[in-house]
Amino acid sequence: MSKLFFSYSHADEKFRDTLEKHLSALKHEGLINSWHDRKIPAGDEFDNVIDENLEQAEVILLLISSDFIASRYCFEIEMKRALERHKEGTARVIPVILRHCDWKTMPFAKLMAAPTDGRPIKAWADIDEAYTNVAGHIRKALAAMKPHDHAQPAGAMLADDRNFRAVQQSKSVSKTIRSSNLRVRKTFSEADQEEFLVECFKFMSRFFENSLQELAERHPGIEARFRQIDANRFTCVIYMHGNAVSRCKIMLGGMFGNGISYSMNDNASDNSCNENLSVQHDDQNLYLTPTGMRFGGGERDMKLSAEGAAEFYWTMLIEPIQ
Repeated sequence: MSKLFFSYSHADEKFRDTLEKHLSALKHEGLINSWHDRKIPAGDEFDNVIDENLEQAEVILLLISSDFIASRYCFEIEMKRALERHKEGTARVIPVILRHCDWKTMPFAKLMAAPTDGRPIKAWADIDEAYTNVAGHIRKALAAMKPHDHAQPAGAMLADDRNFRAVQQSKSVSKTIRSSNLRVRKTFSEADQEEFLVECFKFMSRFFENSLQELAERHPGIEARFRQIDANRFTCVIYMHGNAVSRCKIMLGGMFGNGISYSMNDNASDNSCNENLSVQHDDQNLYLTPTGMRFGGGERDMKLSAEGAAEFYWTMLIEPIQ
């Protein structure tokens, strides 16, 4: 069993909680035992316990975001030592990109990051798919890890080394032997859900306005128009050589009353739509789920972040010209 250490900013605790849940299969298979600073018992010296567990870890996850990079402790202490151990070959460091940030010139950028291609977890349309992708990278890393080479033959570990390990284990056994399943279910009020929905709609409005502008700038012959009707509605039209090829109206509320609706007609009635996203939640996160109206219900299991939802609707708008 390999010890896995989470290095993260407390601003990203919800990402860590969700990732740890997605690593449950690895735990059940006896492949990993995870540790993070929320497991430090009251009264223990914070720095000493973190240092001890960082030195014991065989896999170190750097959960990357702007908050991680801005944290002196994460960046100058945990990351620095993690990269030293990676270079020594005593641990494997895996950067996990949580949110968009300027990370590609950082010292860990030379390492293969997860998810695939370093695409931030928050940018994935389906949140579960993103975390499953990360878990897959960690599984592959564990399979690739080999026992450290020793000068003496296997089974002939030096007595002093064995005694040293025994002493170290006896010192920390009362502190580190505990369940890794300490996640607590989160609850989300109606106010939380409504605020999440409004923020997602605001993000979607900015996303479409900027995307249409970039689309027109990149492709001669294409014009794009964005119109913010009011705080709850906006429309988009894409023209190719002067002819409209795709239209939409996106509305907060709509025929279902509580969601974000999409109509393929910019003049559609407020009481009609071709797709609708509603707020759902699991024990850790709020997310948006499509009704699947356009695809016969095949996408009802998707868990979309604000960016994922915007990409989902953007795909519907741009499909006719792709």
